Amino acid sequence: MARTVVGGLRGGPSNEYDVSLKTGAAILNALPEDEYHGYDIFIDREGQWHHFGRPVDPMRALHTMDVVVNGLHGTYGEDGTVQRLLERSGVPYTGPRAEAAALSMHKQRTKELVRRAGVRTPSGLYFALPTFETTGEMAMETFRAVAPPYVVKPSHSGSSVGVYIAPTVNDLNELLGDALDDHQSILVEEYIAGAEATVGVIDNFRGQEVYTLPPIEIVLGGRKIFDYETKYHPDTKEVCPSSFSNDIKRRLENAAKIAHQALGLTHYSRSDFRVHPSGAVYFLETNSLPGLTETSLIPKALQTVGSSLKEFLVHIISRALGR
Repeated sequence: MARTVVGGLRGGPSNEYDVSLKTGAAILNALPEDEYHGYDIFIDREGQWHHFGRPVDPMRALHTMDVVVNGLHGTYGEDGTVQRLLERSGVPYTGPRAEAAALSMHKQRTKELVRRAGVRTPSGLYFALPTFETTGEMAMETFRAVAPPYVVKPSHSGSSVGVYIAPTVNDLNELLGDALDDHQSILVEEYIAGAEATVGVIDNFRGQEVYTLPPIEIVLGGRKIFDYETKYHPDTKEVCPSSFSNDIKRRLENAAKIAHQALGLTHYSRSDFRVHPSGAVYFLETNSLPGLTETSLIPKALQTVGSSLKEFLVHIISRALGR
């Protein structure tokens, strides 16, 4: 029987380039060799595609593939850009379709849809350039709507890059200008005290339309937010199974399922939450192509339920191929 030819996309022109390289390597290493022939499709920081170590036109690289596993993260890979290219090529691929990818990368629109679907989200405001407001006016507008401290984050970004805490309205005033210059559009949200959690979901897995992996509890080691630095800090612990009560686990799993479906995502996703000391669950954001490295959260949760990255990849490739 001929092996399925799989292209593993990795790299790309985003600030998550390094993580994507590791995700792509993990994907190619985990493919069962008796069923699949994996090919590395590397995209450099400038967006140039490479195949067999040489620059290549994307359509030429894709033409020889039966299916593509999208291991890109962030801009280009998760915002609908590469998905539109893949759709033009006609090659089946894993992960979200273009429209859903673009939607899930826009944190404000994501929050609105998930809130409308019945999941609690932090209160906050959205600001974008160009604007006639000064940073002082934006800070006071926020202060009238939401009490400090505040979380300031890009509206289009992944891997918790560019996330900051503003303890007071004066701190917010100082942060806003740089944040808008760097990212063009931002969210300013109320800070939700409590535990950090993340939950992965998989479509049509183990007999369920949307299978929820067990929630992972993120122990921040004294830090307030799960930003990029905290994510890779040695004091940060990822606990699975978590210490949450059964009731909170069920609510986290249900909220992750609702977010996945509300955003129209495909094959799998991972949603992040805060669990307030009162027990209230707050949705933060959804990652439509979460990392699949050896230390990533989806593989950790898969291991907890007796599965593996290999089983997961076989499943999503089969789904992409319509099997």
